[in-house]
Amino acid sequence: MQMFAGSLPKVVTVAALVGDGVSAFGLGVVGKVFANRGITGLPAFEVVVCAERAGDVVTDLGVALRVRHGLEAVRRADVVMVVPSDGCTAAPDALTRAVRGAHERGAVVAGFCTGTFVLAASGVLEGRRAATHWSLAAELAARHPGVEVVPEALYVDEGSVLTGAGAAAGIDLCLHLLRREYGAAAANAVAREVVVAPHRDGGQAQYVPRPVPAPDDGRLGAVLQWVLRNLERPLTVKEMAARAGMSPRTFVRRFAEATGTTPHAWVRRHRLDLAEELLERTDLPVEQVACRAGFGSASVLRESFARRRGVSPRAYRQAFTATTTAQAT
Repeated sequence: MQMFAGSLPKVVTVAALVGDGVSAFGLGVVGKVFANRGITGLPAFEVVVCAERAGDVVTDLGVALRVRHGLEAVRRADVVMVVPSDGCTAAPDALTRAVRGAHERGAVVAGFCTGTFVLAASGVLEGRRAATHWSLAAELAARHPGVEVVPEALYVDEGSVLTGAGAAAGIDLCLHLLRREYGAAAANAVAREVVVAPHRDGGQAQYVPRPVPAPDDGRLGAVLQWVLRNLERPLTVKEMAARAGMSPRTFVRRFAEATGTTPHAWVRRHRLDLAEELLERTDLPVEQVACRAGFGSASVLRESFARRRGVSPRAYRQAFTATTTAQAT
């Protein structure tokens, strides 16, 4: 399963691999994001919950979960998602062999939080970057020195292997996979239905010093909404700070505390999101897409787009159109 391969099945099987102590929230995330909603641009998803062997698994809430499928589900899945288990970083040999086998036959394998440890033990992360919950990063690095642990990342995309941070980052990881394979419009439609932020960069900090803005930071929220409505125009920190009634220095500090990133990076991310949607949904020339998304020129858009996607805007549109056509036939 690679970006815009044009040969993806109409029904994509997602194997949610669980074990004792599995995070009920984490499993719910996988099921919710990949639920079949008939959203334009997405195939049907079949989510299959599986374990080392069929039978009862106890969740982290103490609730028994009847799992009907063993590792045979991993062997036929298009995507294998290792769901985290509460405090468990051990990986049974049968699980690691199944994950490694899935990867070798071309499936996408992913995991988040403690699920990353299963991927690492299987060998598919050797020589690659990986994310896990920030509190487990040192343990992952110590146990698997061949893995480059990125402790601050929400998720890391290494092509056929993806990893994510704590349980909530599973949402970001799953949405990123949808965005990568099927485009921004489809992923955003899922995000709207699930009622979560449509896109958080993998490099965004897992946690920020003050994750919940103070009551007077309602001014900051209003400014962010204004920015999203005005991405086509030049946007400076000075202007945004003035709208928030703050000095530029205070605005930058408050912005970082509330979002975990800088105003420049936040604006650039949303401009790229808008450019992707325009390339997917319209026939506007690349030059007009660049202007509407606030890049000023096609050359600036091409440079930023290549850093995110590894392809030009024109190639992205052509590949996306070809894949959408293939899925519809």
